[in-house]
Amino acid sequence: MNPHTKLISSLSLILGTTITISSNHWMLAWTGLELNTLAIIPLISKSHHPRAIEATIKYFLVQATASTLLLFSSMTNAWSTGQWDITQLTHPLPSMLLTVAIAMKLGLVPFHFWFPEVLQGSSLTTALLLSTMMKFPPITLLFLTSHSLNPPLLTIMAIASVGLGGWMGLNQTQLRKVLAFSSIAHLGWMAAIIIYNPKLTLLTFYLYTLTTATVFLALNSTKALKLTMMMTSWTKSPALNATLMLVLLSLAGLPPLTGFLPKWLIIQELTKQGMATTATIIATLSLLGLFFYLRLAYHSTITLPPNSMNYMKQWHLTKPTNTITPILAALSTLILPLSPLILTAT
Repeated sequence: MNPHTKLISSLSLILGTTITISSNHWMLAWTGLELNTLAIIPLISKSHHPRAIEATIKYFLVQATASTLLLFSSMTNAWSTGQWDITQLTHPLPSMLLTVAIAMKLGLVPFHFWFPEVLQGSSLTTALLLSTMMKFPPITLLFLTSHSLNPPLLTIMAIASVGLGGWMGLNQTQLRKVLAFSSIAHLGWMAAIIIYNPKLTLLTFYLYTLTTATVFLALNSTKALKLTMMMTSWTKSPALNATLMLVLLSLAGLPPLTGFLPKWLIIQELTKQGMATTATIIATLSLLGLFFYLRLAYHSTITLPPNSMNYMKQWHLTKPTNTITPILAALSTLILPLSPLILTAT
């Protein structure tokens, strides 16, 4: 890929995200989202493969539809209230349209079908951007309008996302698709709590971003794209694979790792709000996701694949480990003891 194109796309991504998260006017927020969409398209299609082109077209069509809905929602709200301010979303129809538009942009169920396919057609670094940075502006818009969103609609989407994200990931062997369904399930946890405690949603997103970035960077270092490749990557970097196991368990939400903190706090907050049934359903459905996280963790530390031939062993480190990966891995697994400090700060 042309270095100038990559630089322009990267700067546009940063600019688009900054515009959206710092704007109070609907038109500015929409402009930032559009800039983000146009900036990520060259990064998705850079591999010149039919699957990448297909992923690019799917991504563009879904994001264009979602942006149209968002613009229609803001115009309807301005027509009924006379306000273009993001926080002045008071009419129920624009609120419903906005929820649907943001759900499409994020990949919440039932608007999730594009996300695994787009991730599968992208490189690991682009998939990392799509799973983390590209979700920040829509979540910020949900954060700003959380007081006027529709609770039953978001709760149904949240339960469906956690359940379907876990269920669809069970039979996957492609790592990017597994991480896509993992992302959908985590978005379900965030959608469940956004109305009752928006700050907790942001904390959950930050910790999810931290953990997912570590997994993608580790997979990028070992060049693992499938479960079978993951089984033979231990010879490239044994220490990295052992760390990857802990990070995957953290992503699953097992104590005493970092990933347990947001899930524990969300269940606690839902119980306080009188939604113990919702908390129980979401916690039970997350056990589906636990299975494929454990399978990934097992494959990342397996010492020998079930094959008697030695040709499957990979002894050459094709790419040095990124310096930031160990730092992110430490943060992804060791933040739980700092939870009293985090809770005091938020």
